[in-house]
Amino acid sequence: MANSDCMPSIAARIAPSLERRLLQNGVGALVAGRAPCHDCGRTPLVGELIHHYTGGRMLCQLCRRRRREDPVSSEPVRGSEFGHAVRLTDRRAAAA
Repeated sequence: MANSDCMPSIAARIAPSLERRLLQNGVGALVAGRAPCHDCGRTPLVGELIHHYTGGRMLCQLCRRRRREDPVSSEPVRGSEFGHAVRLTDRRAAAA
């Protein structure tokens, strides 16, 4: 019975540190995969346009307004599911 009395106190000490470590790992993974704006450091949102300039600089849509030069290219920010979707094709016309 002595073991069962101390178990809640051990779990109460371990749980907050475990939760904190899992949160830090998750945030770290998100930060590692992001491409921040060169000027403001903000991560552009999905669907927002990002603008690429010479020298590898990338600016968000908000900072683009402050630049007079035209970007080399622009593209929307895509979600993590981009490229993993299943594309349906109609094979009935090809079979006939």
